[in-house]
Amino acid sequence: MSPLMSGLAMLVALFALLAVGTPIAFALGLVAMGALFAVYGAFFLETVGEQFFGYFASFSLVSVPMFILMGAAVASSPAGRDLYEALDRWLNRVPGGLVLSNLGACSIFAALSGSSPATCAAIGKMGIPEMRKRGYPSEIAAGSIAAGGTLGILIPPSVTMIVYGIATETSIGRLFLAGLLPGLMLTIYFMIWTIIACKRRGLGLSELTERFTMKQRFAALPRVLPFLAIIVGVLYVLYGGVATPSEAAGVGALFCLILVAVVYGIFSKSWKFRQMPVILRDTLKESVMIMLIIGASELFAFALSSLFITQSIAGAIAAMEVNRWVLMGVVNVFLLVAGFFLPPVGVILMTAPILLPIITGAGFDPYWFAVILTINMEIGLITPPVGLNLYVINGIAPDISLGAILRGSLPYVICMVLGIVTLCLFPQIALFLPDLIMGPSL
Repeated sequence: MSPLMSGLAMLVALFALLAVGTPIAFALGLVAMGALFAVYGAFFLETVGEQFFGYFASFSLVSVPMFILMGAAVASSPAGRDLYEALDRWLNRVPGGLVLSNLGACSIFAALSGSSPATCAAIGKMGIPEMRKRGYPSEIAAGSIAAGGTLGILIPPSVTMIVYGIATETSIGRLFLAGLLPGLMLTIYFMIWTIIACKRRGLGLSELTERFTMKQRFAALPRVLPFLAIIVGVLYVLYGGVATPSEAAGVGALFCLILVAVVYGIFSKSWKFRQMPVILRDTLKESVMIMLIIGASELFAFALSSLFITQSIAGAIAAMEVNRWVLMGVVNVFLLVAGFFLPPVGVILMTAPILLPIITGAGFDPYWFAVILTINMEIGLITPPVGLNLYVINGIAPDISLGAILRGSLPYVICMVLGIVTLCLFPQIALFLPDLIMGPSL
């Protein structure tokens, strides 16, 4: 069997396992082991352990559970509610200001948690009932939160970016910087669309009559500012050369735990110390899931390389001799379709090591490509059949149908596609900060 046919057989087997509900880590591992056994026999068993566990020796992996712990600590507190209330007081004079408040809260909470589902859950629990109470249609209330939650995997610090950096051996600090301006750009696109849609439908106009004094607006900030300070602090120690990503993640997680305990546990009594075991349990579960996927994907990549599948795919694409933007278009369609069926971490770990040599060979920047890939994964989070954020929102508001949530999310998908086009036209949006702060990449 030729390498390309072997690769196709492995892909069919992988999707067959995923279709019957096999967890992605086990599906990757089983397909890799089956392919290696079919070609090399039992001899390959000597290398399985080394390939699976060898990748865990990377110190960069320490940042994954630490950033997850940081997000779990913030998600366990009323920080999402406070973010929402503070922004609502500042944006209530804008048409559709309540939706804008939710989008702004999503972008800030995304930076704290690095997780899209956590962002959806934290902001949605407060924002969706409030928007519906003030007359916003269910699809706008749910769709805006589902879309805003996707920012969690783009705005730094992002667990998805860390996984990409580990998979491609690129700088995590540079990846974080590359995602910052595109994340803000998407937030602005979301807000512009929201203002246009709400103004056309006459939504949120009643909020214009409600006024908050400057005293009331500033009174909402003390609980929010410490968490914003953590974001700034983590980014400063990363880019100021003070600490590595793993060290910054550890310090950020510690300070988040302390702030949650002090601000919400001691002062407002809205957080209980008995929640700590739950935070640690959730962190452990998500971290182990990601680690298993990383180990299995490394074994899968080893199988692809050993059977010369990766090299053959790269050679076949290079032999196409098409314009590099046509190539990028094909890659985007592939990533978009993959994101419809697989979670972001799985797609990145399976495809990034294969695609990166092709992309860089065509003259594209690997950090710019990381942002393009991540936005494609964001689209997958709010589109069926997987659409993780859709199900999170449906769990928060079960009386809103998945169809209504999807209808509310689709305009934001168009905003993300526009974001990809904008980055293709102006790649410096992603590369300006990394080049400015860390110097041009080699």
